[in-house]
This record gives sequence, structure tokens and C-alpha cells, in this order.
Amino acid sequence: MKTSKISNFFQDKPLFGMDIGHGTLKVMQMSQPDSDNKKEFIPKVIGYGFTTFDKSSQVDGVVVDPQVVAEAAMSLFKNHLIGDITTRRVAIAIPAYRTFTRSLELPRLTKKELKEAVELEAEQYIPMPLQQMYLDYEIVRQTKELTEIFIVAVPKEIVDSYLALTRILGLEVVLIEPTLSSSGRLFSLDSRSNVASIIIDFGSLSADISIFDKHVLVTGTVQGGGVNFTESIRAKLKVTLAEASLIKTRYGLNASKKQAEIKQALEPTLKQIVKEIQRMIRYYEEQYGTTRPIGQIVTLGGGANMPGLSEYLTDGMRVAVRHIEPWSYLEHKGLQPPATADRPMYATVAGLGLANPRKVFLP
Repeated sequence: MKTSKISNFFQDKPLFGMDIGHGTLKVMQMSQPDSDNKKEFIPKVIGYGFTTFDKSSQVDGVVVDPQVVAEAAMSLFKNHLIGDITTRRVAIAIPAYRTFTRSLELPRLTKKELKEAVELEAEQYIPMPLQQMYLDYEIVRQTKELTEIFIVAVPKEIVDSYLALTRILGLEVVLIEPTLSSSGRLFSLDSRSNVASIIIDFGSLSADISIFDKHVLVTGTVQGGGVNFTESIRAKLKVTLAEASLIKTRYGLNASKKQAEIKQALEPTLKQIVKEIQRMIRYYEEQYGTTRPIGQIVTLGGGANMPGLSEYLTDGMRVAVRHIEPWSYLEHKGLQPPATADRPMYATVAGLGLANPRKVFLP
């Protein structure tokens, strides 16, 4: 099978993003700026698409049946793209809850010394043998005395399963990163991204949280996303999953006849999220001081458009919370955008599509 909409030839080596979620697959390619000066640049969507596959093909982040996922991707490329994908080079995100990340300040070291220091640090905070992990780091800031790095470690079984999938599709992987990095890249387009911010990316199975100040500094995750919210509502109200999904998207935490019961169903997860944010803020202040306090909380991702969620988090955190929608940052003239309710789920793949082909690293 050939992906007829993917060209064998390309100029300037562009890439597209591919986000493999819980039974879902999203792709998006965008234009890139001609230079590193992005102040006036508005990314233009060249092509995008969405499809589903059997959820049993992926277990705990590992693609256990790549052929099933590949067939769904092939069908998407051939028949269901909006616009076009013009390259075989792909950037992929790993679910944040299956990655280990850490920002670290070290003395100015040689390249060899820095690699050894990263490995020593990783051995202390990663609860898995390093032999089972792919480990890499990115230098985010450097002075004469200090080097600040962002460490990423991913289980080999996840990365290898993604590579098996891309081999079937005939794609060249040029970037693998945590979903939190993709979210941060998308948020950097926001007019208020210069404020130290909490980013909460609500996925299907987890709420992935980061503190962003020019780049990702602190990360955390809470097991509980859109799927969990739906299941909690179903169990509490004793309705079907379809009915619970409708209640979540239509009413959420807003005023309704069932508001008290819905809030009671969702609060265990929501309280964990608030607690994790508070922990991360304490760590941020201990590590980086209080000269740049957290100025806002932003939510994104497919589970973030639940009515009343921003208000609940604002009350719990006493910090302004707002929802950001990825398509508001993108030009898509000439392309039919997705339905309003579906737009938030493109946050990760949009962040992947924004990756600069000249500045990528592969864990």
C-alpha cells in the first residue's frame, strides 16, 4: 500500500506532526518561517486529518499491533486528509505520562562531562533501569558558569513500537518528544506566553501539567483525562457512556439539575490536579525563586473544553485560568477547519507541526 498523498520529494525538508492517542490518530503539516524571526509569522495549515483505530492496538502507550494502526493511517492519508501532507518526515509525541522529564542546572561542563552528569541524574529519578530507556537532553540556556538542560527519558518499548509503525508507513522519523514539549511550542505563539504560566494539557487518559517560562521548566501528570471524566459521570449518574459524554460536553460543571452529582463524580480527579499544581509551584519557587511568579493557568487539549472547568480551577488555585484553542493561532484559509467541538484535540499535533525542521532532536 502506498500513501498516495505523500510526496516522495520535498524542498527544505519540511516535516509533519503525528499524534497517536487513545485509539485516535491526528496528523498536521504547517508552513515554516523563512528565518528564525517569527514575530510576524502566522503558521499556515497545509494539511491535517483525524482517524480512529481499535484501542486494543495500543497498550499503555505501546503500539502492540502496528499493522492495525498503519492501516488506519493509510486510509487517512489516501481518503480523508483536509489539504495535503507533502513530506515523509514526521515528528511524533510520546504521552507525557509514559515519559520522564526534568530541568536541571549544572556547572559549565564539557560535552563528555555533561553526558555523564545527565546519566547520573537520570539514575536517581527514573524508576526504571537506564538500559530500558532512551535518554537525551536539550541545552535550553547557557552562561559562562551554568548550563540549564531539559532531560527526556522514554521507555525503549514505546519508541521502538512507534518506529515499527513508521517503517510500515514508509516515514522518516526526525523528532520524538513528550506531549508537554509540543504543548509548550504551541503556547509560545500566544500573546501572553511571556508570563510564567501553568499549562494543563487534558488528554484522554491524563492531565499533563507543565510550568512554562520561555521553555518547559517543571512537569507533572495526573492520571485522569477526558475518558476518565466520562466514565466517572457514567458511574455516578448510572447512564450510558454515550449519555455521559453528552452530559460532560453540554453541561460539565456548569449549572444544571445534576450539577452537584457531576461535581461529586469529577472532584477526586480535579482535586488531584489542583494538588499537583500546588506541588509544582512550590518546586518552581524553590528552584527559580519568586521574581517571576506564576501569572496564569492555561488549559488545552481534547478534554479541556468541558464547561465550567476553567472556573473550577480558578476557584481552586486563585489564579486566572483560560482555555486556549490551537486553531486560533493558525491560518487555514482555503481549508475547512474541524468542527468547533473537535478543535481542542489538535493541540499536540499542532505543536508537533510547528517544530522547526532545522532544530530537532531525537531522544
